[in-house]
Amino acid sequence: QVQLVESGGGLVQAGGSLRLSCVASGRTFSRQTMGWFRQAPGKEREFVAAIDWNDGNTHYADSVKGRFTISRDNAKNMVYLQMNSLKPEDTAVYYCAAKKPFYSGYEKGYDYWGQGTQVTVSS
Repeated sequence: QVQLVESGGGLVQAGGSLRLSCVASGRTFSRQTMGWFRQAPGKEREFVAAIDWNDGNTHYADSVKGRFTISRDNAKNMVYLQMNSLKPEDTAVYYCAAKKPFYSGYEKGYDYWGQGTQVTVSS
């Protein structure tokens, strides 16, 4: 069982930046595709970004492309989401997610989820 714990959320003004972090338990992190999702009040959870376990390729939702960057540090079992040029519509609870080892694909099929961290962007 993989446990994920997010951190780094907070309140920021529009145009500002935040970096979210997620630490994963276990020994299979380097073989797991990792993703970030978000859920705003009254809306469904949506895909934000993902990074493949095998080739390190990344994939982003159109709404964050060019502003957000996902990265990972396998030595530390960490995945990050650098968020720049934040907008009020980025306000949401952000979730870290992991797939089972050796599974690829970006937007669906995640098996493990963190508890979420709140990001609030004021106008």
